[in-house]
Amino acid sequence: VGSGCVSYLLKAMGKRVLASDFLNFPTVIAEAAIVNGSQLLTERDLGVLVSRNRRTSQFITRTFEGVFFELEDLRFLDRVSSNIARLGHPHKQALAKAALIRSCLKKQPRGVFTVSGDLSRYDDGRRDLQLSIEEHFAEQVAAFNRIVFSNGMRHSSRQCSVFDVAAKGVDLVYLDPPYVPRSDDNCYVKRYHFLEGLSCYWKGLKIMPETKVKKIEKPFTPFSYRRTALEAFDRMFEQFRLSTIVLSYSSNGFPDL
Repeated sequence: VGSGCVSYLLKAMGKRVLASDFLNFPTVIAEAAIVNGSQLLTERDLGVLVSRNRRTSQFITRTFEGVFFELEDLRFLDRVSSNIARLGHPHKQALAKAALIRSCLKKQPRGVFTVSGDLSRYDDGRRDLQLSIEEHFAEQVAAFNRIVFSNGMRHSSRQCSVFDVAAKGVDLVYLDPPYVPRSDDNCYVKRYHFLEGLSCYWKGLKIMPETKVKKIEKPFTPFSYRRTALEAFDRMFEQFRLSTIVLSYSSNGFPDL
Protein backbone atom coordinates (compact mmCIF):
# COMPACT_ATOMS: atom_id res chain seq x y z
CA VAL A 1 0.00 0.00 0.00
CA GLY A 2 2.60 2.55 1.06
CA SER A 3 0.94 5.97 0.87
CA GLY A 4 -2.05 4.44 -0.93
CA CYS A 5 -1.71 6.54 -4.09
CA VAL A 6 -1.24 3.61 -6.50
CA SER A 7 -4.13 1.68 -4.96
CA TYR A 8 -6.31 4.77 -5.16
CA LEU A 9 -5.35 5.37 -8.80
CA LEU A 10 -6.35 1.82 -9.72
CA LYS A 11 -9.65 2.23 -7.88
CA ALA A 12 -10.24 5.46 -9.82
CA MET A 13 -9.58 3.50 -13.03
CA GLY A 14 -12.47 1.18 -12.16
CA LYS A 15 -10.40 -1.77 -10.97
CA ARG A 16 -11.00 -4.03 -7.99
CA VAL A 17 -8.12 -3.51 -5.55
CA LEU A 18 -6.69 -6.03 -3.09
CA ALA A 19 -4.31 -3.94 -0.99
CA SER A 20 -1.75 -5.31 1.46
CA ASP A 21 1.26 -4.05 3.36
CA PHE A 22 3.89 -5.36 5.77
CA LEU A 23 2.96 -2.53 8.15
CA ASN A 24 -0.43 -1.73 9.65
CA PHE A 25 -0.71 2.04 9.21
CA PRO A 26 -0.74 1.92 5.37
CA THR A 27 -3.57 -0.63 5.49
CA VAL A 28 -5.57 1.78 7.67
CA ILE A 29 -5.16 4.43 4.98
CA ALA A 30 -6.29 1.91 2.37
CA GLU A 31 -9.31 0.95 4.51
CA ALA A 32 -10.31 4.63 4.65
CA ALA A 33 -9.69 5.60 1.01
CA ILE A 34 -9.98 2.40 -1.04
CA VAL A 35 -12.17 -0.12 0.81
CA ASN A 36 -14.51 2.59 2.09
CA GLY A 37 -16.89 3.71 -0.62
CA SER A 38 -19.53 5.75 1.19
CA GLN A 39 -18.83 6.55 4.84
CA LEU A 40 -17.85 10.12 5.73
CA LEU A 41 -16.97 11.82 9.01
CA THR A 42 -19.76 14.28 9.83
CA GLU A 43 -19.57 17.35 12.03
CA ARG A 44 -21.21 15.27 14.75
CA ASP A 45 -18.54 12.59 14.35
CA LEU A 46 -15.83 15.22 14.58
CA GLY A 47 -17.44 16.52 17.76
CA VAL A 48 -17.40 13.04 19.25
CA LEU A 49 -13.74 12.55 18.33
CA VAL A 50 -12.46 15.76 19.92
CA SER A 51 -14.75 15.70 22.99
CA ARG A 52 -13.40 15.38 26.52
CA ASN A 53 -13.53 11.83 27.83
CA ARG A 54 -12.87 10.83 31.44
CA ARG A 55 -11.67 7.46 30.23
CA THR A 56 -9.03 8.93 27.93
CA SER A 57 -5.78 7.01 28.14
CA GLN A 58 -2.61 9.01 28.74
CA PHE A 59 -0.33 6.50 27.03
CA ILE A 60 0.92 8.76 24.24
CA THR A 61 1.43 11.70 26.60
CA ARG A 62 3.36 9.62 29.13
CA THR A 63 5.46 7.80 26.54
CA PHE A 64 6.34 10.56 24.07
CA GLU A 65 6.47 13.76 26.15
CA GLY A 66 9.75 15.45 25.25
CA VAL A 67 10.20 13.13 22.27
CA PHE A 68 7.63 14.19 19.66
CA PHE A 69 5.22 17.14 19.57
CA GLU A 70 4.03 19.62 22.17
CA LEU A 71 2.18 18.46 25.27
CA GLU A 72 -1.20 19.69 24.00
CA ASP A 73 -0.66 17.82 20.73
CA LEU A 74 0.08 14.59 22.61
CA ARG A 75 -3.00 15.02 24.80
CA PHE A 76 -5.09 15.58 21.69
CA LEU A 77 -3.79 12.36 20.14
CA ASP A 78 -4.68 10.44 23.30
CA ARG A 79 -8.16 11.99 23.40
CA VAL A 80 -9.05 11.28 19.77
CA SER A 81 -7.57 7.79 19.91
CA SER A 82 -9.71 7.01 22.96
CA ASN A 83 -12.84 8.30 21.19
CA ILE A 84 -12.43 6.52 17.85
CA ALA A 85 -14.24 3.38 19.03
CA ARG A 86 -17.31 5.53 19.71
CA LEU A 87 -17.80 6.06 15.97
CA GLY A 88 -19.06 2.50 15.54
CA HIS A 89 -18.63 1.95 11.80
CA PRO A 90 -15.18 0.52 10.96
CA HIS A 91 -14.80 2.73 7.89
CA LYS A 92 -15.46 5.84 9.98
CA GLN A 93 -12.87 4.62 12.45
CA ALA A 94 -10.39 4.09 9.61
CA LEU A 95 -11.03 7.62 8.34
CA ALA A 96 -10.34 9.06 11.78
CA LYS A 97 -7.15 7.02 12.18
CA ALA A 98 -5.99 7.95 8.67
CA ALA A 99 -6.57 11.64 9.40
CA LEU A 100 -4.57 11.33 12.65
CA ILE A 101 -1.74 9.54 10.83
CA ARG A 102 -1.63 12.18 8.11
CA SER A 103 -1.73 14.99 10.69
CA CYS A 104 1.29 13.60 12.55
CA LEU A 105 3.16 13.03 9.30
CA LYS A 106 2.65 16.66 8.26
CA LYS A 107 3.52 18.05 11.69
CA GLN A 108 6.75 16.06 12.11
CA PRO A 109 9.79 17.68 10.41
CA ARG A 110 10.87 15.70 7.33
CA GLY A 111 7.95 13.35 7.94
CA VAL A 112 10.09 10.74 9.71
CA PHE A 113 10.25 9.77 13.37
CA THR A 114 13.99 9.33 13.73
CA VAL A 115 14.52 12.88 15.02
CA SER A 116 13.27 14.20 18.35
CA GLY A 117 13.71 16.85 21.02
CA ASP A 118 14.38 20.43 19.94
CA LEU A 119 13.36 20.50 16.28
CA SER A 120 13.70 24.26 15.80
CA ARG A 121 16.56 23.67 13.35
CA TYR A 122 14.02 22.19 10.96
CA ASP A 123 11.61 25.12 11.23
CA ASP A 124 11.84 26.84 7.86
CA GLY A 125 8.56 28.69 8.29
CA ARG A 126 6.39 26.21 6.45
CA ARG A 127 2.73 26.21 7.43
CA ASP A 128 2.63 22.52 8.38
CA LEU A 129 5.05 23.10 11.23
CA GLN A 130 3.06 26.05 12.59
CA LEU A 131 -0.32 24.33 12.89
CA SER A 132 -1.27 22.27 15.93
CA ILE A 133 -2.17 18.63 15.38
CA GLU A 134 -5.79 19.51 16.22
CA GLU A 135 -5.79 22.06 13.38
CA HIS A 136 -4.17 19.54 11.05
CA PHE A 137 -6.73 16.93 12.05
CA ALA A 138 -9.72 19.10 11.11
CA GLU A 139 -8.12 19.73 7.69
CA GLN A 140 -7.26 16.07 7.14
CA VAL A 141 -10.75 14.88 8.03
CA ALA A 142 -12.08 17.21 5.34
CA ALA A 143 -9.40 16.05 2.89
CA PHE A 144 -10.21 12.35 3.35
CA ASN A 145 -13.95 13.05 3.15
CA ARG A 146 -13.42 14.66 -0.27
CA ILE A 147 -11.80 11.57 -1.78
CA VAL A 148 -14.32 8.93 -0.67
CA PHE A 149 -16.16 7.33 -3.58
CA SER A 150 -17.38 3.94 -4.81
CA ASN A 151 -16.45 2.43 -8.16
CA GLY A 152 -18.93 -0.42 -7.69
CA MET A 153 -16.24 -2.96 -6.79
CA ARG A 154 -15.56 -4.71 -3.50
CA HIS A 155 -12.03 -3.96 -2.28
CA SER A 156 -9.93 -5.28 0.60
CA SER A 157 -7.04 -4.12 2.78
CA ARG A 158 -4.87 -6.47 4.81
CA GLN A 159 -1.71 -6.31 6.90
CA CYS A 160 0.42 -9.32 6.06
CA SER A 161 3.58 -10.56 4.41
CA VAL A 162 3.55 -10.50 0.62
CA PHE A 163 4.01 -14.28 0.79
CA ASP A 164 0.62 -14.61 2.49
CA VAL A 165 -1.23 -12.83 -0.34
CA ALA A 166 -3.33 -15.07 -2.56
CA ALA A 167 -2.17 -14.72 -6.16
CA LYS A 168 -4.99 -16.62 -7.87
CA GLY A 169 -7.19 -14.53 -10.15
CA VAL A 170 -5.15 -11.34 -9.80
CA ASP A 171 -4.55 -9.69 -13.19
CA LEU A 172 -1.92 -7.13 -12.24
CA VAL A 173 0.35 -7.01 -9.20
CA TYR A 174 2.10 -3.79 -8.19
CA LEU A 175 5.07 -4.57 -5.94
CA ASP A 176 7.12 -2.05 -3.97
CA PRO A 177 9.55 -4.09 -1.84
CA PRO A 178 12.25 -2.57 0.37
CA TYR A 179 15.64 -2.82 -1.35
CA VAL A 180 18.82 -3.31 0.65
CA PRO A 181 20.66 0.02 0.14
CA ARG A 182 24.41 0.36 -0.25
CA SER A 183 24.52 2.49 2.90
CA ASP A 184 22.24 3.04 5.91
CA ASP A 185 19.25 0.68 5.89
CA ASN A 186 15.74 0.31 4.48
CA CYS A 187 13.89 0.03 7.80
CA TYR A 188 10.45 1.57 7.38
CA VAL A 189 9.67 0.62 10.99
CA LYS A 190 12.50 2.88 12.18
CA ARG A 191 11.22 5.81 10.13
CA TYR A 192 7.51 5.41 10.82
CA HIS A 193 7.29 3.56 14.15
CA PHE A 194 5.16 6.31 15.70
CA LEU A 195 2.56 6.07 12.91
CA GLU A 196 2.57 2.28 13.18
CA GLY A 197 1.90 2.48 16.89
CA LEU A 198 -0.73 5.19 16.48
CA SER A 199 -2.64 3.08 13.95
CA CYS A 200 -3.37 0.45 16.62
CA TYR A 201 -2.64 2.48 19.77
CA TRP A 202 0.47 0.31 20.25
CA LYS A 203 -1.68 -2.78 20.93
CA GLY A 204 0.46 -5.88 20.47
CA LEU A 205 3.61 -3.82 19.81
CA LYS A 206 6.67 -3.84 22.04
CA ILE A 207 8.31 -0.46 22.62
CA MET A 208 12.07 -0.40 23.12
CA PRO A 209 12.26 1.92 26.18
CA GLU A 210 16.02 2.36 25.96
CA THR A 211 15.76 4.07 22.56
CA LYS A 212 15.62 7.86 22.41
CA VAL A 213 12.54 7.96 20.17
CA LYS A 214 10.79 4.94 21.78
CA LYS A 215 11.01 2.72 18.73
CA ILE A 216 9.09 -0.52 18.40
CA GLU A 217 10.72 -3.87 17.76
CA LYS A 218 11.30 -4.50 14.06
CA PRO A 219 9.54 -7.54 12.61
CA PHE A 220 11.64 -9.69 10.30
CA THR A 221 11.46 -9.36 6.53
CA PRO A 222 13.89 -11.19 4.22
CA PHE A 223 14.01 -8.15 1.92
CA SER A 224 16.13 -6.26 4.47
CA TYR A 225 19.24 -8.45 4.30
CA ARG A 226 21.61 -9.34 1.48
CA ARG A 227 21.85 -12.95 2.58
CA THR A 228 18.08 -13.44 2.13
CA ALA A 229 16.98 -10.74 -0.36
CA LEU A 230 17.73 -12.63 -3.61
CA GLU A 231 15.80 -15.68 -2.51
CA ALA A 232 12.92 -13.45 -1.41
CA PHE A 233 12.72 -11.78 -4.83
CA ASP A 234 12.82 -15.15 -6.61
CA ARG A 235 10.08 -16.49 -4.37
CA MET A 236 7.94 -13.38 -4.89
CA PHE A 237 8.26 -13.48 -8.69
CA GLU A 238 7.41 -17.18 -8.67
CA GLN A 239 4.35 -16.55 -6.52
CA PHE A 240 2.93 -14.02 -9.00
CA ARG A 241 4.19 -15.66 -12.22
CA LEU A 242 0.67 -15.89 -13.66
CA SER A 243 -0.01 -12.16 -13.20
CA THR A 244 1.35 -9.08 -14.92
CA ILE A 245 3.99 -7.70 -12.53
CA VAL A 246 4.78 -4.00 -12.11
CA LEU A 247 7.85 -3.56 -9.93
CA SER A 248 8.94 -0.38 -8.20
CA TYR A 249 12.74 -0.50 -8.60
CA SER A 250 15.52 1.21 -6.65
CA SER A 251 18.54 1.78 -8.87
CA ASN A 252 20.90 2.17 -5.90
CA GLY A 253 19.73 -0.91 -4.08
CA PHE A 254 20.48 -4.62 -3.90
CA PRO A 255 19.82 -6.67 -5.93
CA ASP A 256 20.88 -4.59 -8.94
CA LEU A 257 18.94 -4.60 -12.18
